[in-house]
Amino acid sequence: MAILNFNATEISPATTLEAIPAGRYQVVITDSELKMTKNGSGSYLELTFEIISGEYAKRRLWSRLNIQNSNPTAVEIAQRELSAICHAVEVLQPQDSSELHNRPLTVVVRCVKNPESGELQNEIKGYAAPARSVAPASTSTPTGAGSAPWAR
Repeated sequence: MAILNFNATEISPATTLEAIPAGRYQVVITDSELKMTKNGSGSYLELTFEIISGEYAKRRLWSRLNIQNSNPTAVEIAQRELSAICHAVEVLQPQDSSELHNRPLTVVVRCVKNPESGELQNEIKGYAAPARSVAPASTSTPTGAGSAPWAR
């Protein structure tokens, strides 16, 4: 038994999180772990993504990539997704999944219905380089004001 010394009347209860709307989100990978499949015959890389901007900042998303699987198509899909992630974060030959952590990228999220519960859940369907902010146009006065810049 654990002694908690906790008073729930002093803390607001956690709320149930619903799926975020489908769209593009700026994220970083905050965790990665290689896990065994349920039947023990393969392994997958579980990636944890955290949204870093906008209304859903701090929300997390997960993706599982089949690293070893008896289904070659599942492995091929995972390799393509991992390649997309590597290109997006500009780490093309990672030796360890931690090299992908804390590097911004864009994910494309869609909402799908959980076949067991019927509730909507999020699924990452694409990876891309992070959105670049556009620099504001220069408002400085060009030298030699009054003449065309190409006329010298």
